[in-house]
This record gives sequence, C-alpha cells and structure tokens, in this order.
Amino acid sequence: MKILFIGEIVARPGRSVVKEVLPEVLENEKPDLVLSNAENLAHGRGATAGTIEEMQELGIEFFTGGDHLFWHKGFDKEIGNLPVIRPANIKDDLPGDGYRVLETKVGKVLIINVMSINSHKYSELNLTNPYLKVEEILEKTADQDVAVSVVDFHADYTSDKHAMGFFLDGRVDAVLGTHSHVPTCDNRVLPKGTMYVTDVGMCGNIDSVLGVKKEIIIDRVVYSQKEKFEWELNGRRAFRSIIVDTTKKEIRRFDKEVI
Repeated sequence: MKILFIGEIVARPGRSVVKEVLPEVLENEKPDLVLSNAENLAHGRGATAGTIEEMQELGIEFFTGGDHLFWHKGFDKEIGNLPVIRPANIKDDLPGDGYRVLETKVGKVLIINVMSINSHKYSELNLTNPYLKVEEILEKTADQDVAVSVVDFHADYTSDKHAMGFFLDGRVDAVLGTHSHVPTCDNRVLPKGTMYVTDVGMCGNIDSVLGVKKEIIIDRVVYSQKEKFEWELNGRRAFRSIIVDTTKKEIRRFDKEVI
C-alpha cells in the first residue's frame, strides 16, 4: 500500500500550492490513500467545512488535526460530518474522534492522531498521555483486521517524536511527526520495521517564519512586540509531503517549491 501524507496546509498559500502540485503527485505516484494535517488550513489557524471540502475536491481523502483545529467557531459542530480526526488524548468532551479505521481498495487503514504533553502551550488543552493513548487505541482496534496503521504525532520536541517512534516500532507501520512546519530529512525505517519521520513540514509560504510574515516574528523575538500574526501571502511556496510504501518498506519525501 502506498500512502501520501501531505504536511500541514497553512492558510491560502498552502491551499494554493496544493492545488498546483498535488495533481502531478497523484499522476506520478498513484497513492492508494491521500492524507493531510488540517490544523492550519483556514486562515492559518483551524479548519472549516469549506476549506476541508476544497481540499477534498483536489484529492485529499482524510485529515488529522492538532492544537489549533477548533479555532473557528462552529467547527466543533461540523467535524462529525467531515473526514477529520482530532488528537485522541484531549480529555475534554470535544466532539470528533481521535482515530478512524478507513476502508480502502487495498485494505483497512488505521489513522491515529495524538498530541504531545511536553509543551506549555498545550497546558490548557487538558491532555492525557499520548503514548498510552496510542496503546489503548491499538488494543481497541486489534480485532478489526487492519492492514496498515499510521500515527500522526503532533509535537514540538524532536526528542519526543523520536521516543514515540521507538515506542511504537514494530507495532504500527508509520509514525509521522507534525507541528513544527519545518521538514526534516531523517525519514527512515526503524529497527523493527516502523517507518518514521520527525516532521513532514508544511505546505505554505517559505519566505516567512512558519507561514507568518517574518517581520512580525522578528519584532516579537528581538523587541518583545506583540503584533497580531499576519500570514505571508507573497513569495515562494513549498509543497511538503511524505510517501509511505508498506509493500516496499520505504519512506521518502516529495517536496517541491514554486513561485
């Protein structure tokens, strides 16, 4: 089975670069399943039914989330009718699922979404242990004849993501890191067979700081200014993705920059 996982799609530049590049990837790679992280899909934070449907029309079949997923008012009422999961280890009674077993033409695929507890930014989200939550989900789905299992681990720290990869090595087919927006080149097969990458990266503007106008971030970190985020709409854009091939036991990047 070949799975294409597209990095976090950030705001309008991210959606536009997916529209331009994805047809080429689908034609050349012919993946059995296309996934993406949607937590920054609409205006750079959160998702909406409209932006999810826009990406579905381009060929993305299912979406994971993160700490910003419910940013837009009303998405909590929409998620139940959309092909989207949110982090499974959020303790609050949020709508939506943290995992899903998808039917594909080549077998069932288990998609799990969890988020790290090792960041002060997540403290208000009331999270449980993501490692134990994945174990719990694997036990719940053990009798569902799953052919392939993929974990999106939404986390800040590379060490946290490495630990999750080795914790699940041999128990899932792929552990894919998200959240940092910065692609890593450490895609590899771990000793017991799990395919791993620390961060898939983002689809969006790369003449920016993680999609935000660079001047705003520089003023924040240098001069402690608190100017509101504005997403950079001009400049180069990048499409970042990972291709997981469970038949060949291969994990590789597909990245492309466009003007």
